[in-house]
Amino acid sequence: MLDATWYLFCQTGNIETYLLLKELEQQGELNPEVKQKEQTRSSMTGSLDLPSV
Repeated sequence: MLDATWYLFCQTGNIETYLLLKELEQQGELNPEVKQKEQTRSSMTGSLDLPSV
């Protein structure tokens, strides 16, 4: 989810998306299990194809 959020921010420049990214990162630092699950999930799904804006 972090990769998709970062990609969305890069495409839009939306500050709220960036703040969401930072919030998700902080939650991952506080809870290592979340980070582990995120890494496992991203390796299973591969890359995301999001529409360009």
